[in-house]
Amino acid sequence: MREGSLEAPTRHPLDWKSEEFRDPAKTEKELERIFDICHGCRRCVSLCTTFPTLFDLVDASPTMEVDGVKKEDYGKVVDQCYLCDLCYMTKCPYVPPHPWNVDFPHVMLRAKAVKFEKGRSSNAPFRDRLLSSTDAIGKLAAIPVVAQTVNAVNKNGFSRQILQSTLGVHKDRELPPYAPHKFRSHAVASPAFAVKNGKETPGKVAVFATCFGNYNEPQLGHDLLALLTHNEIPYVLVDEEVCCGMPKLELGDLKGVDSLKKKNIPVLARYARDGFAILAPVPSCALMFKQELPLMYPDDPDTLAVRDAMFDPFEYFVSRKKEKLLKNDFKQALGKISYHIPCHSRVQNMGQKTREMLESIPGTQVTVVERCAGHDGTWGVKQEYFDNSMKIGRPVFRMMAEPRPDYVSSDCPIAARHIMQGMGEEKRQAQRAHPLSLLRKAYGV
Repeated sequence: MREGSLEAPTRHPLDWKSEEFRDPAKTEKELERIFDICHGCRRCVSLCTTFPTLFDLVDASPTMEVDGVKKEDYGKVVDQCYLCDLCYMTKCPYVPPHPWNVDFPHVMLRAKAVKFEKGRSSNAPFRDRLLSSTDAIGKLAAIPVVAQTVNAVNKNGFSRQILQSTLGVHKDRELPPYAPHKFRSHAVASPAFAVKNGKETPGKVAVFATCFGNYNEPQLGHDLLALLTHNEIPYVLVDEEVCCGMPKLELGDLKGVDSLKKKNIPVLARYARDGFAILAPVPSCALMFKQELPLMYPDDPDTLAVRDAMFDPFEYFVSRKKEKLLKNDFKQALGKISYHIPCHSRVQNMGQKTREMLESIPGTQVTVVERCAGHDGTWGVKQEYFDNSMKIGRPVFRMMAEPRPDYVSSDCPIAARHIMQGMGEEKRQAQRAHPLSLLRKAYGV
Protein backbone atom coordinates (compact mmCIF):
# COMPACT_ATOMS: atom_id res chain seq x y z
CA MET A 1 0.00 0.00 0.00
CA ARG A 2 1.40 3.39 -1.01
CA GLU A 3 1.62 6.26 1.42
CA GLY A 4 -0.66 9.12 0.46
CA SER A 5 0.19 12.60 -0.83
CA LEU A 6 2.31 11.10 -3.61
CA GLU A 7 -0.47 11.78 -6.09
CA ALA A 8 -2.77 14.77 -6.49
CA PRO A 9 -5.78 14.45 -4.17
CA THR A 10 -9.08 13.73 -5.83
CA ARG A 11 -12.55 14.12 -4.44
CA HIS A 12 -15.50 11.84 -4.91
CA PRO A 13 -18.94 13.30 -5.64
CA LEU A 14 -21.08 13.79 -2.56
CA ASP A 15 -23.84 11.16 -2.65
CA TRP A 16 -26.05 13.31 -0.46
CA LYS A 17 -29.40 12.12 -1.84
CA SER A 18 -28.83 8.44 -1.06
CA GLU A 19 -30.45 6.61 1.84
CA GLU A 20 -27.01 5.41 3.01
CA PHE A 21 -25.70 8.98 3.27
CA ARG A 22 -28.60 9.94 5.56
CA ASP A 23 -28.59 6.73 7.62
CA PRO A 24 -27.48 7.59 11.20
CA ALA A 25 -26.07 4.12 11.95
CA LYS A 26 -24.01 3.96 8.76
CA THR A 27 -22.82 7.52 9.29
CA GLU A 28 -21.73 6.63 12.82
CA LYS A 29 -19.84 3.60 11.50
CA GLU A 30 -18.01 5.75 8.94
CA LEU A 31 -17.16 8.31 11.64
CA GLU A 32 -15.61 5.51 13.70
CA ARG A 33 -13.56 4.32 10.73
CA ILE A 34 -12.24 7.80 9.96
CA PHE A 35 -11.61 8.63 13.61
CA ASP A 36 -9.56 5.46 14.01
CA ILE A 37 -7.33 6.40 11.07
CA CYS A 38 -6.93 9.94 12.42
CA HIS A 39 -6.09 8.62 15.88
CA GLY A 40 -3.32 6.48 14.42
CA CYS A 41 -1.84 9.44 12.55
CA ARG A 42 -2.52 12.67 14.53
CA ARG A 43 -0.85 14.78 11.88
CA CYS A 44 -3.64 17.38 11.86
CA VAL A 45 -3.59 18.13 15.59
CA SER A 46 -2.41 21.72 15.11
CA LEU A 47 -4.99 22.77 12.52
CA CYS A 48 -8.05 23.46 14.67
CA THR A 49 -9.85 22.26 17.80
CA THR A 50 -11.61 19.35 16.02
CA PHE A 51 -8.66 17.00 16.18
CA PRO A 52 -7.58 17.81 19.76
CA THR A 53 -11.20 17.19 20.80
CA LEU A 54 -11.11 13.75 19.15
CA PHE A 55 -7.72 12.82 20.55
CA ASP A 56 -8.63 13.97 24.06
CA LEU A 57 -11.74 11.76 23.94
CA VAL A 58 -9.61 8.80 22.80
CA ASP A 59 -6.92 9.37 25.43
CA ALA A 60 -9.51 9.66 28.21
CA SER A 61 -11.37 6.51 27.14
CA PRO A 62 -10.98 3.17 28.98
CA THR A 63 -9.22 1.55 26.01
CA MET A 64 -7.33 4.64 24.80
CA GLU A 65 -8.60 3.69 21.36
CA VAL A 66 -11.55 4.95 19.31
CA ASP A 67 -13.62 1.94 20.35
CA GLY A 68 -13.54 3.30 23.90
CA VAL A 69 -15.12 6.63 22.96
CA LYS A 70 -18.85 6.89 23.61
CA LYS A 71 -20.81 7.16 20.39
CA GLU A 72 -22.80 10.07 21.78
CA ASP A 73 -19.51 11.98 22.11
CA TYR A 74 -18.84 11.82 18.37
CA GLY A 75 -20.98 14.92 18.04
CA LYS A 76 -18.47 16.90 20.11
CA VAL A 77 -15.91 16.35 17.36
CA VAL A 78 -18.36 17.11 14.55
CA ASP A 79 -19.45 20.39 16.15
CA GLN A 80 -15.86 21.66 16.28
CA CYS A 81 -15.39 21.24 12.51
CA TYR A 82 -16.27 24.27 10.39
CA LEU A 83 -15.36 22.68 7.04
CA CYS A 84 -12.30 24.78 6.25
CA ASP A 85 -10.95 21.81 4.20
CA LEU A 86 -7.33 22.40 5.24
CA CYS A 87 -6.87 18.91 6.67
CA TYR A 88 -7.91 17.44 3.32
CA MET A 89 -5.89 19.83 1.18
CA THR A 90 -2.69 20.29 3.17
CA LYS A 91 -2.15 17.60 5.81
CA CYS A 92 -3.89 14.26 5.39
CA PRO A 93 -1.76 11.56 3.70
CA TYR A 94 -4.75 9.25 3.23
CA VAL A 95 -7.04 11.26 0.96
CA PRO A 96 -8.24 9.70 -2.31
CA PRO A 97 -6.78 8.11 -4.39
CA HIS A 98 -5.31 6.41 -1.30
CA PRO A 99 -7.39 3.26 -0.66
CA TRP A 100 -8.27 4.41 2.85
CA ASN A 101 -10.31 7.16 1.20
CA VAL A 102 -10.23 9.71 4.04
CA ASP A 103 -12.24 12.84 3.31
CA PHE A 104 -12.58 14.18 6.83
CA PRO A 105 -14.50 17.38 5.95
CA HIS A 106 -17.10 15.54 3.90
CA VAL A 107 -17.62 12.92 6.61
CA MET A 108 -18.15 15.82 9.03
CA LEU A 109 -20.61 17.34 6.55
CA ARG A 110 -22.46 14.02 6.36
CA ALA A 111 -22.71 13.91 10.16
CA LYS A 112 -23.89 17.53 10.25
CA ALA A 113 -26.54 16.70 7.65
CA VAL A 114 -27.79 13.76 9.71
CA LYS A 115 -27.87 15.95 12.82
CA PHE A 116 -29.70 18.73 10.97
CA GLU A 117 -32.34 16.34 9.63
CA LYS A 118 -32.85 14.98 13.13
CA GLY A 119 -33.11 18.52 14.47
CA ARG A 120 -35.61 19.48 11.77
CA SER A 121 -38.04 17.00 13.28
CA SER A 122 -37.26 17.98 16.87
CA ASN A 123 -35.60 21.21 17.94
CA ALA A 124 -33.06 22.57 15.48
CA PRO A 125 -31.64 25.72 17.08
CA PHE A 126 -33.43 28.81 15.82
CA ARG A 127 -30.13 30.69 16.05
CA ASP A 128 -28.42 28.38 13.58
CA ARG A 129 -31.26 28.59 11.06
CA LEU A 130 -31.37 32.37 11.48
CA LEU A 131 -27.62 32.96 11.11
CA SER A 132 -27.45 30.80 7.99
CA SER A 133 -30.26 32.80 6.34
CA THR A 134 -27.89 35.60 5.34
CA ASP A 135 -30.00 36.87 2.45
CA ALA A 136 -33.20 37.14 4.50
CA ILE A 137 -31.44 38.92 7.37
CA GLY A 138 -29.60 41.20 4.96
CA LYS A 139 -32.73 42.30 3.13
CA LEU A 140 -34.31 43.38 6.40
CA ALA A 141 -31.25 44.75 8.19
CA ALA A 142 -30.02 46.76 5.21
CA ILE A 143 -33.12 48.98 5.18
CA PRO A 144 -31.60 52.37 6.20
CA VAL A 145 -33.49 52.94 9.48
CA VAL A 146 -33.30 49.25 10.39
CA ALA A 147 -29.57 49.16 9.61
CA GLN A 148 -28.90 52.05 11.98
CA THR A 149 -30.91 50.35 14.72
CA VAL A 150 -29.28 46.95 14.25
CA ASN A 151 -25.81 48.48 14.23
CA ALA A 152 -26.54 50.45 17.41
CA VAL A 153 -27.87 47.34 19.15
CA ASN A 154 -24.81 45.34 18.11
CA LYS A 155 -22.53 47.91 19.76
CA ASN A 156 -24.52 48.16 23.00
CA GLY A 157 -23.17 46.02 25.84
CA PHE A 158 -26.55 45.48 27.51
CA SER A 159 -28.19 44.54 24.22
CA ARG A 160 -25.37 42.15 23.43
CA GLN A 161 -25.79 40.44 26.78
CA ILE A 162 -29.46 39.87 25.91
CA LEU A 163 -28.49 38.66 22.43
CA GLN A 164 -26.11 36.14 24.01
CA SER A 165 -28.65 34.83 26.49
CA THR A 166 -31.46 34.54 23.94
CA LEU A 167 -29.72 33.61 20.68
CA GLY A 168 -26.31 32.40 21.81
CA VAL A 169 -24.38 35.04 19.85
CA HIS A 170 -21.29 35.78 21.95
CA LYS A 171 -21.40 39.20 23.55
CA ASP A 172 -17.73 39.92 22.83
CA ARG A 173 -17.76 39.08 19.14
CA GLU A 174 -17.45 42.24 17.07
CA LEU A 175 -20.18 41.89 14.48
CA PRO A 176 -19.97 43.43 11.01
CA PRO A 177 -22.32 46.39 10.56
CA TYR A 178 -25.06 46.51 7.96
CA ALA A 179 -24.69 49.19 5.31
CA PRO A 180 -27.61 51.59 4.81
CA HIS A 181 -27.15 51.35 1.03
CA LYS A 182 -26.93 47.98 -0.67
CA PHE A 183 -24.25 47.44 -3.30
CA ARG A 184 -26.54 46.07 -5.98
CA SER A 185 -28.93 49.03 -5.85
CA HIS A 186 -26.10 51.59 -5.98
CA ALA A 187 -23.67 49.97 -8.41
CA VAL A 188 -22.44 52.10 -11.31
CA ALA A 189 -23.16 50.77 -14.79
CA SER A 190 -20.20 49.69 -16.91
CA PRO A 191 -18.82 51.94 -19.63
CA ALA A 192 -19.03 50.46 -23.13
CA PHE A 193 -15.58 48.93 -23.45
CA ALA A 194 -14.56 46.53 -26.20
CA VAL A 195 -14.33 42.90 -25.13
CA LYS A 196 -10.73 41.66 -25.13
CA ASN A 197 -10.61 37.95 -24.47
CA GLY A 198 -7.41 36.34 -23.21
CA LYS A 199 -6.36 32.73 -23.56
CA GLU A 200 -7.34 32.00 -19.96
CA THR A 201 -9.84 34.76 -19.22
CA PRO A 202 -12.99 36.02 -20.91
CA GLY A 203 -12.88 39.76 -21.58
CA LYS A 204 -16.21 40.54 -19.95
CA VAL A 205 -17.29 39.98 -16.37
CA ALA A 206 -20.51 39.13 -14.53
CA VAL A 207 -20.29 40.13 -10.87
CA PHE A 208 -21.89 37.95 -8.19
CA ALA A 209 -22.12 40.47 -5.35
CA THR A 210 -22.44 37.95 -2.43
CA CYS A 211 -24.55 38.58 0.66
CA PHE A 212 -21.67 40.13 2.59
CA GLY A 213 -20.70 42.37 -0.32
CA ASN A 214 -24.28 43.45 -0.88
CA TYR A 215 -25.43 44.06 2.69
CA ASN A 216 -22.39 44.46 4.95
CA GLU A 217 -19.44 45.79 2.98
CA PRO A 218 -20.72 47.17 -0.33
CA GLN A 219 -17.33 48.84 -0.78
CA LEU A 220 -16.05 45.42 -1.89
CA GLY A 221 -18.29 45.54 -4.91
CA HIS A 222 -17.66 49.20 -5.67
CA ASP A 223 -13.90 48.65 -5.53
CA LEU A 224 -14.18 45.65 -7.85
CA LEU A 225 -16.19 47.66 -10.38
CA ALA A 226 -13.68 50.53 -10.20
CA LEU A 227 -10.83 48.10 -10.92
CA LEU A 228 -12.68 46.59 -13.87
CA THR A 229 -13.44 50.05 -15.22
CA HIS A 230 -9.83 51.20 -14.86
CA ASN A 231 -8.67 48.17 -16.80
CA GLU A 232 -11.36 48.70 -19.45
CA ILE A 233 -13.12 45.40 -18.78
CA PRO A 234 -16.89 45.59 -19.39
CA TYR A 235 -19.06 44.14 -16.66
CA VAL A 236 -22.63 43.48 -15.60
CA LEU A 237 -24.18 42.52 -12.31
CA VAL A 238 -25.93 39.16 -12.49
CA ASP A 239 -29.67 39.70 -12.96
CA GLU A 240 -30.67 37.92 -9.78
CA GLU A 241 -28.80 36.30 -6.94
CA VAL A 242 -29.42 34.74 -3.57
CA CYS A 243 -26.99 33.38 -0.98
CA CYS A 244 -24.42 31.00 -2.47
CA GLY A 245 -25.42 28.37 0.12
CA MET A 246 -22.18 28.07 2.08
CA PRO A 247 -23.78 28.98 5.47
CA LYS A 248 -26.42 26.31 4.89
CA LEU A 249 -23.76 23.79 3.87
CA GLU A 250 -21.73 24.39 7.03
CA LEU A 251 -24.89 23.79 9.07
CA GLY A 252 -25.63 20.53 7.24
CA ASP A 253 -28.82 21.91 5.71
CA LEU A 254 -28.37 20.30 2.31
CA LYS A 255 -32.00 20.81 1.31
CA GLY A 256 -31.46 24.49 1.97
CA VAL A 257 -28.38 24.39 -0.25
CA ASP A 258 -30.44 22.69 -2.95
CA SER A 259 -33.12 25.37 -2.79
CA LEU A 260 -30.56 28.18 -3.21
CA LYS A 261 -28.76 26.29 -5.99
CA LYS A 262 -32.00 26.06 -7.97
CA LYS A 263 -32.27 29.86 -7.88
CA ASN A 264 -28.64 30.76 -8.58
CA ILE A 265 -27.35 28.21 -11.06
CA PRO A 266 -29.82 28.77 -13.94
CA VAL A 267 -29.07 32.50 -13.85
CA LEU A 268 -25.29 32.10 -13.59
CA ALA A 269 -25.19 29.37 -16.23
CA ARG A 270 -26.64 31.78 -18.74
CA TYR A 271 -23.72 34.17 -18.16
CA ALA A 272 -21.23 31.31 -18.30
CA ARG A 273 -22.55 30.16 -21.68
CA ASP A 274 -22.59 33.75 -22.95
CA GLY A 275 -18.83 33.93 -22.42
CA PHE A 276 -18.63 35.90 -19.18
CA ALA A 277 -16.12 35.37 -16.40
CA ILE A 278 -18.10 35.26 -13.15
CA LEU A 279 -16.36 37.01 -10.24
CA ALA A 280 -17.33 36.65 -6.57
CA PRO A 281 -15.40 38.91 -4.14
CA VAL A 282 -15.80 36.55 -1.14
CA PRO A 283 -13.68 33.34 -1.21
CA SER A 284 -16.31 31.09 0.40
CA CYS A 285 -18.84 32.03 -2.27
CA ALA A 286 -16.39 31.38 -5.11
CA LEU A 287 -15.47 28.05 -3.52
CA MET A 288 -19.11 27.06 -3.25
CA PHE A 289 -19.56 27.37 -7.01
CA LYS A 290 -16.12 26.00 -7.88
CA GLN A 291 -16.12 22.93 -5.62
CA GLU A 292 -19.01 22.17 -3.29
CA LEU A 293 -21.93 22.49 -5.70
CA PRO A 294 -20.13 20.56 -8.47
CA LEU A 295 -19.48 17.75 -5.96
CA MET A 296 -23.16 17.73 -5.01
CA TYR A 297 -24.34 17.90 -8.64
CA PRO A 298 -21.55 16.24 -10.67
CA ASP A 299 -23.81 15.45 -13.64
CA ASP A 300 -25.57 18.82 -13.91
CA PRO A 301 -24.31 20.69 -17.01
CA ASP A 302 -25.36 24.10 -15.69
CA THR A 303 -23.48 23.63 -12.40
CA LEU A 304 -20.36 22.54 -14.26
CA ALA A 305 -20.62 25.49 -16.66
CA VAL A 306 -20.75 27.89 -13.71
CA ARG A 307 -17.79 26.10 -12.09
CA ASP A 308 -15.69 26.62 -15.19
CA ALA A 309 -16.62 30.31 -15.48
CA MET A 310 -16.14 31.22 -11.79
CA PHE A 311 -13.04 33.21 -10.78
CA ASP A 312 -11.63 34.66 -7.62
CA PRO A 313 -11.06 38.36 -8.52
CA PHE A 314 -7.29 38.16 -8.08
CA GLU A 315 -7.11 34.87 -9.95
CA TYR A 316 -8.74 36.77 -12.82
CA PHE A 317 -6.54 39.86 -12.50
CA VAL A 318 -3.26 37.92 -12.35
CA SER A 319 -4.23 35.90 -15.42
CA ARG A 320 -5.05 39.13 -17.27
CA LYS A 321 -1.75 40.62 -16.11
CA LYS A 322 0.24 37.68 -17.49
CA GLU A 323 -1.47 38.15 -20.84
CA LYS A 324 -0.66 41.89 -20.89
CA LEU A 325 -4.34 42.72 -20.51
CA LEU A 326 -4.06 44.50 -17.15
CA LYS A 327 -2.64 47.96 -16.57
CA ASN A 328 0.49 48.55 -14.48
CA ASP A 329 0.04 52.31 -14.05
CA PHE A 330 0.23 52.29 -10.27
CA LYS A 331 0.24 55.73 -8.67
CA GLN A 332 0.73 54.97 -4.98
CA ALA A 333 2.96 52.67 -2.94
CA LEU A 334 1.16 50.78 -0.17
CA GLY A 335 4.02 50.25 2.29
CA LYS A 336 3.82 47.19 4.51
CA ILE A 337 0.86 44.84 4.23
CA SER A 338 0.18 41.91 6.53
CA TYR A 339 -1.87 39.68 4.27
CA HIS A 340 -3.83 36.67 5.51
CA ILE A 341 -4.76 34.10 2.88
CA PRO A 342 -8.10 32.54 3.89
CA CYS A 343 -8.66 28.79 4.03
CA HIS A 344 -11.32 29.00 1.32
CA SER A 345 -8.85 30.77 -0.96
CA ARG A 346 -6.20 28.14 -0.35
CA VAL A 347 -8.45 25.21 -1.15
CA GLN A 348 -9.37 26.70 -4.54
CA ASN A 349 -5.95 25.42 -5.69
CA MET A 350 -5.09 28.60 -7.57
CA GLY A 351 -1.98 29.67 -5.67
CA GLN A 352 -1.42 32.97 -3.88
CA LYS A 353 -2.82 35.27 -6.55
CA THR A 354 -3.60 38.14 -4.21
CA ARG A 355 -0.04 38.20 -2.89
CA GLU A 356 1.31 38.04 -6.43
CA MET A 357 -0.80 41.04 -7.49
CA LEU A 358 -0.02 43.16 -4.44
CA GLU A 359 3.71 42.43 -4.68
CA SER A 360 3.71 43.80 -8.24
CA ILE A 361 2.93 47.27 -6.85
CA PRO A 362 6.16 49.31 -6.44
CA GLY A 363 6.96 50.28 -2.86
CA THR A 364 4.83 47.51 -1.40
CA GLN A 365 6.02 44.80 0.98
CA VAL A 366 3.69 41.88 1.62
CA THR A 367 4.00 39.51 4.59
CA VAL A 368 1.83 36.43 4.02
CA VAL A 369 0.22 34.53 6.88
CA GLU A 370 -0.94 31.13 5.63
CA ARG A 371 -2.85 29.75 8.57
CA CYS A 372 -6.51 29.43 9.57
CA ALA A 373 -7.72 32.45 11.54
CA GLY A 374 -10.48 30.42 13.21
CA HIS A 375 -13.63 32.45 12.53
CA ASP A 376 -15.32 30.75 9.58
CA GLY A 377 -18.61 32.45 8.86
CA THR A 378 -21.12 31.97 11.66
CA TRP A 379 -19.06 29.47 13.71
CA GLY A 380 -16.91 32.04 15.51
CA VAL A 381 -19.96 34.17 16.29
CA LYS A 382 -21.60 31.50 18.45
CA GLN A 383 -21.29 31.62 22.22
CA GLU A 384 -19.97 28.06 22.55
CA TYR A 385 -17.25 28.49 19.91
CA PHE A 386 -16.08 32.07 20.38
CA ASP A 387 -13.26 31.21 22.80
CA ASN A 388 -11.99 28.46 20.51
CA SER A 389 -12.11 30.76 17.50
CA MET A 390 -9.91 33.27 19.33
CA LYS A 391 -7.60 30.45 20.47
CA ILE A 392 -7.17 29.13 16.92
CA GLY A 393 -6.52 32.65 15.68
CA ARG A 394 -3.87 33.56 18.26
CA PRO A 395 -0.85 32.56 16.12
CA VAL A 396 -2.36 34.48 13.19
CA PHE A 397 -2.93 37.59 15.31
CA ARG A 398 0.70 37.52 16.44
CA MET A 399 2.14 36.93 12.96
CA MET A 400 -0.01 39.65 11.42
CA ALA A 401 1.17 42.17 14.05
CA GLU A 402 4.90 41.33 13.92
CA PRO A 403 5.82 43.38 10.80
CA ARG A 404 4.09 46.48 12.25
CA PRO A 405 2.12 46.81 9.03
CA ASP A 406 0.42 49.80 7.51
CA TYR A 407 -2.46 47.56 6.45
CA VAL A 408 -4.04 44.35 7.68
CA SER A 409 -5.72 42.55 4.80
CA SER A 410 -7.49 39.31 3.93
CA ASP A 411 -9.59 38.25 0.95
CA CYS A 412 -12.15 37.12 3.53
CA PRO A 413 -13.68 40.29 5.04
CA ILE A 414 -14.98 38.40 8.07
CA ALA A 415 -11.52 36.95 8.78
CA ALA A 416 -10.02 40.43 8.52
CA ARG A 417 -12.43 41.79 11.13
CA HIS A 418 -11.73 38.80 13.37
CA ILE A 419 -7.97 39.31 13.03
CA MET A 420 -8.19 43.00 13.87
CA GLN A 421 -10.23 42.16 16.96
CA GLY A 422 -7.72 39.52 18.01
CA MET A 423 -4.72 41.77 17.44
CA GLY A 424 -6.06 44.29 19.95
CA GLU A 425 -3.54 47.01 20.74
CA GLU A 426 -0.86 45.10 18.81
CA LYS A 427 -2.38 46.38 15.57
CA ARG A 428 -1.06 49.83 16.49
CA GLN A 429 -1.77 52.20 13.57
CA ALA A 430 -2.56 49.48 11.03
CA GLN A 431 -5.70 49.94 8.98
CA ARG A 432 -7.98 47.12 7.87
CA ALA A 433 -8.33 47.14 4.08
CA HIS A 434 -9.53 44.50 1.66
CA PRO A 435 -7.05 43.59 -1.13
CA LEU A 436 -9.48 44.99 -3.70
CA SER A 437 -9.46 48.32 -1.85
CA LEU A 438 -5.66 48.26 -1.69
CA LEU A 439 -5.33 47.58 -5.41
CA ARG A 440 -7.74 50.40 -6.17
CA LYS A 441 -5.75 52.70 -3.90
CA ALA A 442 -2.52 51.76 -5.69
CA TYR A 443 -4.10 52.62 -9.04
CA GLY A 444 -5.32 55.93 -7.64
CA VAL A 445 -8.88 55.46 -8.87
